[in-house]
Amino acid sequence: MTHPKVHGSASPEHEEGLAALRGDCVRMAPHWAAPVRTAPRPVPPSRIHGVSVPPASARLLDAMSDYGD
Repeated sequence: MTHPKVHGSASPEHEEGLAALRGDCVRMAPHWAAPVRTAPRPVPPSRIHGVSVPPASARLLDAMSDYGD
């Protein structure tokens, strides 16, 4: 892998471009505000359907101890 040469400081036009980019980000930040997160509601068991377990996995789980035995 080749390593790019690292220079001591950026060129003046690069610094101006970076400052402009930072300014654009500051102006756009209010538009990117994330919505307030709410806690997910539990799903009622009646809505959970269509789950299938392959027979080999079912046998494996059936053979495992459930700490209540």
